Amino acid sequence: MAETRYSQDHEWVRIDGDIATVGISNHAQEQLGDVVFVELPSVGKSFERRDAMAVVESVKAASDLYAPVSGEVVEVNDALGDDPALVNSGAESEGWFCKIKLSKPAELEGLMDGDAYQSFLQTLS
Repeated sequence: MAETRYSQDHEWVRIDGDIATVGISNHAQEQLGDVVFVELPSVGKSFERRDAMAVVESVKAASDLYAPVSGEVVEVNDALGDDPALVNSGAESEGWFCKIKLSKPAELEGLMDGDAYQSFLQTLS
């Protein structure tokens, strides 16, 4: 099973070899409310960790999605264009945003595992 790690900006990364699937956490989609639009990055575009790479718009607000790792976008979830609500119904599954080929795998060490992320969420309330 692929390992999932989380950023303090509430993005998740699921690692499969040197490819990271990226999305927002269930907590983040709950904070946003109903997602009405997602602007995805272009395939072939490269990002450094913490660069703004996508935009999520909800009925409440628009928020940037920051790259949790550095790399090049190799695939985007085109289904979000037709059905942005997938982010709400499956934030950590079918509501993923893009897949990134890792350029700096060591950055994964700076992300939290699921237990650490749950503990981090407790500090926010």
